[in-house]
Amino acid sequence: MSESEQAEETGQTHECRRCGRKQGLVGKYDIWLCRQCFREIARSMGFKKYS
Repeated sequence: MSESEQAEETGQTHECRRCGRKQGLVGKYDIWLCRQCFREIARSMGFKKYS
């Protein structure tokens, strides 16, 4: 299966910049990291967790 066919199946045209995963992406502010990678490096990017 070619890369363009895979993008059509999932509906995603972007992938995680860190690990290459195509699902669960955080695209806000053009971050383009999967949610797992985002959780690992969010603090170093300047994000703060509020409860």
